[in-house]
Amino acid sequence: MSDITKVTGISGLTAADLDPKIAAPNKADAPKFDDMLKGFMTDVNKMQQTADTSIQKMVSGEVKDVHQVMLAVEEAKVAFNLMLEIRNKTMEAYNELIRMRG
Repeated sequence: MSDITKVTGISGLTAADLDPKIAAPNKADAPKFDDMLKGFMTDVNKMQQTADTSIQKMVSGEVKDVHQVMLAVEEAKVAFNLMLEIRNKTMEAYNELIRMRG
């Protein structure tokens, strides 16, 4: 079995950062949720721009390797879908808090 804590994600975020047993949200140096979210959105935007640039270069004939273009496009797609899922789960949690309050 592989050690999931060695898998790195976007902006150096590791799977260990998401483990409630390992993560320490009460530490003063712990990253804030909004800072992590902003950083993630910036990374997703950069991936989208890289994919768009790769497509434009392929169409203009500057890039001959279709595999690299497809890799950039799929990477951007996966990152965007992850961002959407984070948004959806955040909205679900918010709506649940509103229901509990009311």
